[in-house]
Formats: sequence, structure tokens, C-alpha cells
Amino acid sequence: MDLALSQNCSVASDLSEAHKWLRRITECLRYPEYANLRADNVTDTTLSSNSPLTSFQVWREMEEVLQQFVPDLQQNPAQFALKKKLQRLWDKYGTNLLHCYDIPGLPPDNLKMEAMFSHLRRHQRRISGRKSTAELRDFGQYQVLFLAESEKHLLEQIQQVPMAEYKTQRRRLALAQAPRQLKRRLHRDPITAIQALVNQHQELLSVLESQALKYQLDS
Repeated sequence: MDLALSQNCSVASDLSEAHKWLRRITECLRYPEYANLRADNVTDTTLSSNSPLTSFQVWREMEEVLQQFVPDLQQNPAQFALKKKLQRLWDKYGTNLLHCYDIPGLPPDNLKMEAMFSHLRRHQRRISGRKSTAELRDFGQYQVLFLAESEKHLLEQIQQVPMAEYKTQRRRLALAQAPRQLKRRLHRDPITAIQALVNQHQELLSVLESQALKYQLDS
């Protein structure tokens, strides 16, 4: 037993330090279960001035953590793997993960919402016998109403987000999903997808030609 403990002591220490860094990352993202811990252990200008949290502040704190977190591959393989994965995810998706901090009423993650819709999908498959759950995209909001405490309570939560901000975020979501939707259409129905791209190109070309002709007539 002593031999096993001595052989795995460095591994356990590496995992323990990796867990501490993971806790720091979670505190930066202000996850609810760590909010009180951060308030007790961290004193910063944001908490003292009670100013609203912004995506820029979360981004800045995450960048500081990433700069401080520099593990060695040979000595700390677990910490190195965590940093490598975190850095890759942050560089690829970081700018699209922080918009929720600028919208009042939104949590820092959508895990509870995803779990709720997963439950609705399983229920939809069970009662319909079909694999597709496309109906949830059209009528999912009404099923969410059944899970709310009351219609008034649900309306109060929805009204916390300004309408202009909601529309802005919807447009941002549509722009972010457009490349993935195009790939899906190219995979499922390439002929129709390519024809749609050709039509868009022709429409854009006609608009440019009309603008060029108008410019020539005006000049």
C-alpha cells in the first residue's frame, strides 16, 4: 500500500491542482453554485461597487487565468491536458459564449434548459412513437408553460429581457447558425442548396448591375 501511494502521489497532486484551476475557471464564469464562494474569497471592484457584470469583465478574468495557468507537460500532464483543451475551446468559442452576461435575467449557462428540453424530447418520442421532435421548435414554448409555476410567473421572467435586446440576440443567433444550417442543407439536399446559392448570387449580381447602371446615368 505504501508503494502504491508513493507511486501515485504525484498523479494525485497533479489532479488536485487541476481541480483547483477548474474551480477558478468556474468562479470566473459565475456559476450559481460558486457565486457565494467567490463573494467570500474574492474582493474586487465589481463586487464592492455592485456594478452589473458584463461579458467584457468575464472575458478579461478568463484571459488572466489562462495567462497564469502554464503547466508543464512532463511534470503535470493532467493540468497540461486541461489547459490545452480549455485554450482550444476558448479560442474557438469564447467570443460566442459570453453574450448571456449582457442580457438581464439569463443564467451563465443553459444546462438546466437543455435538460428540460431533453426531457420534453423523450416525452415527445414516447407518446408519438416517432424519432423526430421537430414539433418542439414550433410548440415547445407552450410545453414550457406547463412546467412553470404560473403563466404570470413565466411572463414576468420573459419580460425581464427588453424586446430590442431580444431581437438583437435572435439576429445574432441566426447569423451564427447560418453556416451550420448551410452545411446541413448541402448534406441532405445538395441540389436544392446549390440552386439556392446560385439564385442568391444572381440576385446580388442583378442588384450590383442596377446600382452600377444608376451610377453611370447619374454621372
